[in-house]
Amino acid sequence: MRYLQRLLGIAPRALVVMVGAGLGLTTLDVAPARADALLLVDAGSGKVISERNSTYPWYPASVTKLMTTYVTLKAVRDHRTNLDSVFTVSPNAVAQNPFKMGFKAGTAVTVDNALKMLLVHSPNDIAVVLAEGVSGSIEKFAEEMNAEARRLGMTQTNYVNPNGLPADEQITSARDLAILARALILEFPEYDDYWHIASIRLGKRVYRNTNRLIDAYAGADGMKTGFTCASGFNLVATATRGGRRLIAVVLGAKSSTSRAVKAARLFERGFGTDSLGSVTLSPDPVDLLVPVAATPPDLREDVCEHHRRHRPTEDGDEGGEAGAPAEGTNNIRGRHAVARSSLREAGMLTSGLAAGIPPVEVYTGPVRDEITSNASVAPAPKKQQPLAARRPNGRRLSPFRRHHP
Repeated sequence: MRYLQRLLGIAPRALVVMVGAGLGLTTLDVAPARADALLLVDAGSGKVISERNSTYPWYPASVTKLMTTYVTLKAVRDHRTNLDSVFTVSPNAVAQNPFKMGFKAGTAVTVDNALKMLLVHSPNDIAVVLAEGVSGSIEKFAEEMNAEARRLGMTQTNYVNPNGLPADEQITSARDLAILARALILEFPEYDDYWHIASIRLGKRVYRNTNRLIDAYAGADGMKTGFTCASGFNLVATATRGGRRLIAVVLGAKSSTSRAVKAARLFERGFGTDSLGSVTLSPDPVDLLVPVAATPPDLREDVCEHHRRHRPTEDGDEGGEAGAPAEGTNNIRGRHAVARSSLREAGMLTSGLAAGIPPVEVYTGPVRDEITSNASVAPAPKKQQPLAARRPNGRRLSPFRRHHP
């Protein structure tokens, strides 16, 4: 609520009359959601299939990087930059913590390689490299992010940084993230293969995609994970079966496994393969879901205080997986609410779907130089779990893939 008051510049009680001003807020100021937020949308039509708490404000964490990607690809489309443009790692990028590639200041990275690193490994320093390369500064890039959010109809979203590191003013909702995911899919089909990469190789190091669904759920083909203690484990995922593509958004899960299971259950229902059978689309598209005026939930106590393997500010959930206590049952605004799940249902997930396919090569500098790439990165993290990237068989190569084998 304090965020909305600051953002809108109005008194709290005035929020109840803002519907007529076009902000789309409901007429009640309500408490923050205590459960997770879930949303399933048909990517083609934008119709809502299932939702719970999808219009409550939430801290985005690293799913912020989807908008960083959107603004960057739009800059490429507008000929402000191109995929071969070389951006330089600044001291400001080096200072980003705690999850990053660890490149030295002055290291050169192409836009193409930076995007691959961003979407697969989720490094906070690379998000700053793209922001400064495209707009000149984090502040100017955040202005562009907010301008695009407004243009797309993401009425609950505000950005202050390109990587999702904790900030009270950095807010979104499942509704808005689904709108953004659709925009990426529909506006940039030539770059769709960016979402499919299951791992990247930098020199001798292989980095697995933080979105484990790509290797564990048949048909999964994107998009981005996020984690902070306040937000919980977030995921924007897409999957395609029988020519139909769905978008699932999960916010506030208690672990990365729980996050993946929730998304898989959404997909199973949407594709008509779970015990509930086929579903009927809502007549309303996702952008007509009515935003709720509330304070974003702070899940720190539930997610991190009881699971101390996580560092409080870590984003990208690479530091280990929190345990998954029983899921909350508070169904504040359920529409076709998804059945409650637990880790015992993880049998719907497999592993190794991408095994045997070489990782996508990335490098520093304007051209591939193994020596330079290895010398430019900080010492390797202790835990590395190589996993090959998926190249779907039988697909016609996109312009992106033809340019980047």
